[in-house]
Amino acid sequence: MTRLARTPLSVLDLSFVAADGTGPEALRSTIELARHVDALGYTRFWVAEHHNLPSVASGAPDVMSGQILAATERIRVGSGGVMLPNHAPLMVAERFKVLEGLYPDRVDLGLGRAPGTDQLTAHALRRRQDIAPSDDFLDRLRELMLWDSGDWPADHPFRNIKVMPVDVRLPPIWLLGSSGYSARLSAQIGVGFAFAHHFADHDVLDAMLTYRSAFQPSERLAQPYAILALAVVCAPTDEEAEWLAGSVDLAHLRRARGRHDPIPSPEEAAAYPYTEADRAFIRRNRDRVLVGGPAKVAEGLERFLDTTLADELMITTAIPDLAAKKRSYELLKALQAAPVEA
Repeated sequence: MTRLARTPLSVLDLSFVAADGTGPEALRSTIELARHVDALGYTRFWVAEHHNLPSVASGAPDVMSGQILAATERIRVGSGGVMLPNHAPLMVAERFKVLEGLYPDRVDLGLGRAPGTDQLTAHALRRRQDIAPSDDFLDRLRELMLWDSGDWPADHPFRNIKVMPVDVRLPPIWLLGSSGYSARLSAQIGVGFAFAHHFADHDVLDAMLTYRSAFQPSERLAQPYAILALAVVCAPTDEEAEWLAGSVDLAHLRRARGRHDPIPSPEEAAAYPYTEADRAFIRRNRDRVLVGGPAKVAEGLERFLDTTLADELMITTAIPDLAAKKRSYELLKALQAAPVEA
């Protein structure tokens, strides 16, 4: 049995808006995809928080998580993630305790340190909060965990505040990262870690192996558990996968130039007048995207598993065609039932 055959597979979906679609369609497609991968046997389904991006329909992972939980039967659902600097920790604790109360043992609370948007929008999100002059993520994280444990100092003014429902603990906490910071912090406080290789510039091996080697057991997690998030486009043939991945290539090229347009179709991507510099960028970016038929993708996934020692793979497939996206996840799951030898 290959490593891929015994590794849990999960999904990250950002409710990407297609160039010929609408925001509500993107939101409904996310819920439909969640139903589909739940039936296929995927382990978890995470949604993200982004703001002021025309390409992303949802900035509310807690709301989307509730809708997805209601529409699915078994799969774990959560945030990949809640951008903690944008929210009062008490509000995060309340919302995710409500979800955990309604759907026990099916909720994940993934936390991010970045704002998930531009500086002006981040200011608008936080302008009614006390804004710290520097990064206060760690302070907010400590407060969130205290709202869960109740272990406030005896003289703390928040000690008598109860987070409802009072008889429910927060779901498992995960720290998300695209650098070494979250890897080290996750290890230090003893929680799960998810590395965003699909957009990270930081070396994936450094982050994943640092987390594992530095992990300190905690009341929340006895052993290290690391999720590796990867961008994948899989189709029955390498040629079809390359055609579909044109959407990913052009979207990444535009984002590198500060444009967050809705996701282009493969036809639009094929007709785009790429320069030689554009094509060089796409070739470099393909280091972060696995594209191909089942055999080629299986080879790439096995390579990542062998080198990073990931406990779980979380796949994101940022193509606009929902049917093709569903098929990509079907093909990936089929690799576990009957692994394709490269």
